Amino acid sequence: MDIDTIRNVLPIVLIAAFALCCPAVDFAVKKKRVVGYWSVSALVLALAYVVLSLAGVLAYGKGTTLFSGMLMVDSFSLFFAMVFISVALLVVLASLTYIKPDEPHQGEYYMLLLLATVGMLIVASAADLITIFVGLELGSISTYALVAFRKKDGKGAEAAMKFFIIGAFSSAILLYGISLVYGAAGSTNLSAIAKALAGGNSLLTLAIIFIIAGFGFKVASVPFHMWLPDTYEGAPTTITAFLAAASKKMGFAALFKVFFIALIALKADWTLAFGILAVLTMTFGNVIAVSQKSVKRMLAYSSIAQAGYIMIALAVTNALTGGLMHVFTHAFMKAGAFIAVASIASLAGGENIESYAGLSKRAPVTAFAMTLFLLSLAGIPPLAGFVSKFVIIMGAVSAGWTGVYLALALVLNSVLSLYYYARVIKYMYVVQPTGSTQTSTLTCRETTTGSTTTSEKNLFTVAIVICAIVILVLGIYPEPLINIATGAAKALIGFA
Repeated sequence: MDIDTIRNVLPIVLIAAFALCCPAVDFAVKKKRVVGYWSVSALVLALAYVVLSLAGVLAYGKGTTLFSGMLMVDSFSLFFAMVFISVALLVVLASLTYIKPDEPHQGEYYMLLLLATVGMLIVASAADLITIFVGLELGSISTYALVAFRKKDGKGAEAAMKFFIIGAFSSAILLYGISLVYGAAGSTNLSAIAKALAGGNSLLTLAIIFIIAGFGFKVASVPFHMWLPDTYEGAPTTITAFLAAASKKMGFAALFKVFFIALIALKADWTLAFGILAVLTMTFGNVIAVSQKSVKRMLAYSSIAQAGYIMIALAVTNALTGGLMHVFTHAFMKAGAFIAVASIASLAGGENIESYAGLSKRAPVTAFAMTLFLLSLAGIPPLAGFVSKFVIIMGAVSAGWTGVYLALALVLNSVLSLYYYARVIKYMYVVQPTGSTQTSTLTCRETTTGSTTTSEKNLFTVAIVICAIVILVLGIYPEPLINIATGAAKALIGFA
């Protein structure tokens, strides 16, 4: 392996090496938080390297093919790597507060988080169907275990079981679709498949159906979403943030690669399907979210709706830049929102919306940041969610009437989502806590902090503030993100 190859895969190797050392660090050091800081150091180093590499690729050159065409490091892969590592870093920071000091198996917890990130990085750089599948499985298997990290939690165990069974089923469906593509094209390399299928093949209609279904489970599009609400609700909340902000984006990275590179010759066969799925997914997610009393479950259905917005990029190529932008902005919006839910649960004693009553007085920083996340998810200016949705809409409209209908669906669903987001904000700033809420809040605060004074001075707040700053800055000054997303889109479309 030459020095150039090592340089291009350094983030993957670095995080994997640190991950494998996590159990040993946990065993050797009595202070449990040390293994968390060990993980933070790996992710900070990897993120810095990826950001510098992305700047270099955008400014000076094209991507690099590695391992006989198995991996491709370009602006698209580095864009997703930046997303995955950033989310992992935020989740690890929050976990330093969320995971109790005396909680067992912390080495395994951080090891699995880092290994899941490695799987995502492999998918981001994959240029072969087998590499994509291996990366997906590494990322998925690690998250199955993380959802069930607290083994004595009945909800967590149930959520992990549902996640595992449906995830294994979706992997089988996806693998069958991949086998059909291989049978038709005689290769698993993405660009080789694109050349082999230029003339079309009747077998591929069935392959497309299986691949869409397999990836549909990974990104939780309707009707393949049934695992998501229970899994998000039952998992430890930091892991829920990781699933919503990073794991689903891994599915989208794979979707973009397979359909925009390998199956681009059959575009007419799959664009309509993705357009229908996008409308169904965004509408179903928002309609069901309206009736939820649990904020965590409401955000879970919101994640389904947000997946529908991103899927417009698969139905309308002109919206690809906007879709990639929304991948990035949604990662920070949803990571921040779920980390805020974890923080509020520790302060206010629950995840139901009633627990948020009067939160602005008890936890002003968290309440304000949560407001920013919710308004950004709804697409309110001048926040990042508005910018990414606006770019999707403009790209869709420029593609003709089909894109206009999709853009209209996005606008109407965003208006609907504002209702349930505003309800949470109303509870935080307008509704006063009832007697029972005050009692439960006091009990929780005495238990978790040892006093009756709510404290936001922890790593929850650090992670939340970072997300809020990103959302606010990108809403006011989005040009850097637009340039990066445009470069990533060009690298993807020009691959074949």
